[in-house]
Amino acid sequence: MSDKRLFDYLYDQLREHSLDRAFGSKVNGQWRYYSTTRMVELTNRTSLGLLRLGLRPGDKVATIVYQAHPEWVALDYAMLQIGVLNVPMYPTLSTREYEYILNESEAQYCVVGEGDLYDKVLAAKGNVPRLKEIFTFSDHPGARRWDSILAEPDADFSEVERLKSTIQPDDLATLIYTSGTTGNPKGVMLTHRNIVFNVEALRHLAPIFPGDRILSFLPVSHVYERVAVYAYTAYGGSVSFTGTDNLGGDTGDLRAIQPHFFTCVPRLLEKVYDRIYSKGLELSGLKRALFFWALRLTDHWDFNFNPKGFEALKWKIADRLIFSKWREALGGYVRGMTTAASACPLKILRTFNAAGIRVREGYGLSEAAPALTFNEFNDEHTMLGTVGPALDGVEIRIEPDPDYRHGEGEVLAKSPGIMEGYYKQPEKTAEMIRIIDGERWLVTGDVGMLVDGPGGRKYLKITDRKKELLKTSGGKYVAPTPIETVFKEHRLVEQAMIVGENLKFVSALLVPSVEGLKEWCKKHEISWTNIEDMVQNPKVLERYQMLVDRVNAFFSHVEQVKKFTLLPVQWEQVKTDGTEAELTPTLKLKRRVIMKKFEKEIAKMYQ
Repeated sequence: MSDKRLFDYLYDQLREHSLDRAFGSKVNGQWRYYSTTRMVELTNRTSLGLLRLGLRPGDKVATIVYQAHPEWVALDYAMLQIGVLNVPMYPTLSTREYEYILNESEAQYCVVGEGDLYDKVLAAKGNVPRLKEIFTFSDHPGARRWDSILAEPDADFSEVERLKSTIQPDDLATLIYTSGTTGNPKGVMLTHRNIVFNVEALRHLAPIFPGDRILSFLPVSHVYERVAVYAYTAYGGSVSFTGTDNLGGDTGDLRAIQPHFFTCVPRLLEKVYDRIYSKGLELSGLKRALFFWALRLTDHWDFNFNPKGFEALKWKIADRLIFSKWREALGGYVRGMTTAASACPLKILRTFNAAGIRVREGYGLSEAAPALTFNEFNDEHTMLGTVGPALDGVEIRIEPDPDYRHGEGEVLAKSPGIMEGYYKQPEKTAEMIRIIDGERWLVTGDVGMLVDGPGGRKYLKITDRKKELLKTSGGKYVAPTPIETVFKEHRLVEQAMIVGENLKFVSALLVPSVEGLKEWCKKHEISWTNIEDMVQNPKVLERYQMLVDRVNAFFSHVEQVKKFTLLPVQWEQVKTDGTEAELTPTLKLKRRVIMKKFEKEIAKMYQ
């Protein structure tokens, strides 16, 4: 087991493969990069500046950014090497949630990015007595910029060096507050060793080499992207930070950076797929026919697929005329990408991989820092429909449960990455950490099973969330997530939530894809007015009923959707009207919120 501390990776890069373009982002529309040498200098100057503020090991500083940048990375490493805990928070949280996290974590300072973040934290500050000051990464009236605390380049850094030498692998590195689908967020306590384990376990699995171009656009408030940034540092990748609003197109960042690797989430892949599909619909004649012919080819692709003869010729034609254009749209050099945070629809994984765009799904939790299983980039050690085998050093066990079929049950995991616990919440910690034969096992709350896969290994298949299991009034259990996932595979559906707890049958709330529905209406010569009218249109309802019938064919009688409601709204991560958002920052459903907001629509289905 490695005894590294997280900040050691920055110094390893300086010593082993120093980069001229280690970390970069756009400034006034132009890319600007920091070299490894400059990042080390900035990190040390920041550490000394934090000490001059009076911060000491164990103190906390909160950070909030919509988009990561090199300065955030330097601040993070600066805190790590003097024992100050970074408490990153999602930019989409409400003022009330900021107030809660800042109070519980006892953060003394908060550093925020652009946009409305300063004002939101300032509104909370009056109810957070320990918060001394809010710094900003960019100019903001009435606030000090973060770089105002930087020590001079020729200052005495002996105290920084002394503290660096005292940091141990088992010291706390950070508090990661979970986005949570219910209740207040919980602060996950992760040590250097917890996170280093993940970086090292994935080192030989991720197709990243020194100097590779990396595009990073997911929020670093999520442990998934946060750990990815440490991994990029460790593996020597050149990281370009951007947002999700300027990725595609001829002038987008994918074409500008031409990345070899990036991380993503299923919803982003679904949107990319929808854009590809929409481009196909815009074609006509032979080009349109070829596009959808190539798309149909992917329907039955798998990793062990090896076409011969005429079949191989068809795939070669499809690749040259269609699939190569998809890869070019992603920059033309992508060697791989990973997806996590929520279940990725099988159709999306199949289509991208069939087109030569290697996407691999992994599984984990914030409480595991985060990875537990991973599908390898070696085609002989990956399996569609699963989240891969356990990482080296991780053990997975399935707890049998009479509510599930044979071989299926709650997923428990043992790993060096398992958290110390939830900050100030021993009762919640005891619910998540179970002692079995004297060893600590993480209770994931997910339902799954281990299946035989390539290489004679066991692959984990996640089938549902235990806490989200529905029980109808007839006493039958229904797993909603697999049904919702199938619905969301269709381009007419943006979001879906299955309803049925203590009710006599299963129903569905469906949020239409506005673009998909517009295209369908145009194709069938139905005039488009507004979404409110369209969800009541008889022909539209008939089309969605056909979709429901098709989805029902995949499930047992008790799981089948008997009624559905189309909602003329879009579920969001953050609301501007003061109401609670329907989605968590990681795009999971807040079922309690949705049930409350649409209780009238639900009641109507059961009248």
